[in-house]
Amino acid sequence: MTYDSERQFRATIIRGKAKSDLDNLLPAYANIIFEICPCAAENFIIGFNDKMGKFLCESTKKTLDNHRTEIAGKLFGMYYTDSDSIVHCSERTKEFIKNADQPFFFKDICSKFQFPNGMDKANTFSEKVANNISLRQFAYILKLLLIAAEKEMLISKNDVAYYVLNSLDVLRGNVEPYLVLEKIAKDRGDKIIRKVEYPGKASSYSMQHINEQLNLLELANLIRIRDGCIYLNSGEQQAIDYMASYYNQKPEFNVYSYDFESIENKKKFYRDWDIYFSSLSKKAKEMFTTQVDSLKFEALDKVSLSKPISRPSTVELGDEGEFYVFQLEKERVCKFNSRLVNKVKLLGKIKGLGYDIQSVVAERGEKSEFARYLEIKSTKRVTAPKLDDDGWVDTLNVTRNEWVALQQHRDSYYIYRVYFTSEGVIIFVIKNPYEKIQKNKILVMATNYRLDFQSVAVDEKIN
Repeated sequence: MTYDSERQFRATIIRGKAKSDLDNLLPAYANIIFEICPCAAENFIIGFNDKMGKFLCESTKKTLDNHRTEIAGKLFGMYYTDSDSIVHCSERTKEFIKNADQPFFFKDICSKFQFPNGMDKANTFSEKVANNISLRQFAYILKLLLIAAEKEMLISKNDVAYYVLNSLDVLRGNVEPYLVLEKIAKDRGDKIIRKVEYPGKASSYSMQHINEQLNLLELANLIRIRDGCIYLNSGEQQAIDYMASYYNQKPEFNVYSYDFESIENKKKFYRDWDIYFSSLSKKAKEMFTTQVDSLKFEALDKVSLSKPISRPSTVELGDEGEFYVFQLEKERVCKFNSRLVNKVKLLGKIKGLGYDIQSVVAERGEKSEFARYLEIKSTKRVTAPKLDDDGWVDTLNVTRNEWVALQQHRDSYYIYRVYFTSEGVIIFVIKNPYEKIQKNKILVMATNYRLDFQSVAVDEKIN
C-alpha cells in the first residue's frame, strides 16, 4: 500500500458558522422544525423563515434560507422531504427534543458523516466521485488519534489537515492510519513541516474546510484542541472506541450505486441521502448519551487506554439540573439563616405544580420568609453561552402548568436555565418571566392547542 501525502485534494463540506453559533442555533432549529412538521414543502419554507426571523430579529430572506437549507437541513440533517413533497422532522431532531443533549446530537452527525455525500451541489459532488473519494473521515481521525495516544505521540490540527482531510490517498480510503503516523513521524524527524496551502489564497481559505470538520468533533465532545494539538476526551471513550471501530469500513451510504444520467435519478439520490443522514445511527441511544462528567475534559492518554473509565450511572438530565440547583439554593438559604433550610424543597417529581423547587426569599427585610418558586430547565452543550455575544439566543419549552404558575406567582417565580458545559456549570436566572413577556423581553410562541368539546359542538355522527 503506497501513500503519497503530497497528493492533495480539497474535500469541502457545507459551510456552517462559528462553533459557538452552531451550539446556540441548534435548540431554535429543533423547536421550530418539531413544531411545524410534518407539512407541505412550501408551508415549511414560510413557517421556518417566519419563526426563525422572529427568533433572530432577522428579516433578510437569503440569511433565513441559508439557516433552513444549508445548516438545519444539509449540515444538521434535522428534516427530510419525501417523494410527495411533505417535510418531516428527523429522528435526530426528535431525539434532541427529548434529551436536550447537544453533544449527543453532534456525535450522531459525526457518526454518519462521509465523503462523498449528498450535502454537496452536483458539481462538487461529481468532482469527489471522479476522484474515487470514499471515507468515513471522523471514524478515521478518531482511530488515528487512538493509535497516536498508544504511541504517546501528539497530533496537531495541521497534521490532520494535511495528512488526512486534504490527502487524496487517505480520502480514497487506501491508507491505514499507522502509515499516516509513520509519515508524520518521518517528516518530523527530517524537520519537514507540511501545511495545507493554496498559492494566492488566504490561510482562512486553506483551512476553512478543515476547521469546520474539527468543530463538529469538538461539539460532539469527542476532542479538544489545545495550542494547535488535538486531544481525545477520555470521558467519551465508549463513543470514541465505537466510532473508531469502523474507520476502515466503506461509507454506509453508497453513493456509487446511483446512476446520475437523469434528473429523476439525481432527485432520488438527494432524497435518499436526506432520509439516511437525518436518521439516528443504529446504536446512538446506547453509545452517544453525554454524561455530565464527560464535559470536564481530560486528555485520553496511554494510561486511560489500558484502564477502563468508571462512568456514572445514567441520570435524567432534568434530575441532574434540579439537584444541582437544589444544593445551591440550600447553601444560599443556609448562609442567610440555617433555620430556613428546611423550607427548601425539591418537588420536581410532583406533577401539576408548575415548578421544581420551592424555596424562600432569604434576604433582609420583611419578606425574608416569603416563598420562591424555581423552575429548572437544563441542557448539555460543549461551548459556554455568553451574555455579551450578540448572536446568542436560547429557547425552551414550558408546560401548561408552568405557564399557569409563572402567571400566578409572577415576582416570586424564577426560571433557572442550567447549562452543563466544558467550562463548568453555568446558570442564567430569569426572575418574573411573565413580566418580561409583557415587556417583550421574552418572545412566546404557542406550540400546541387543546380542544375540549361536548355534544353541542358535534355536527355529524358517522357509524
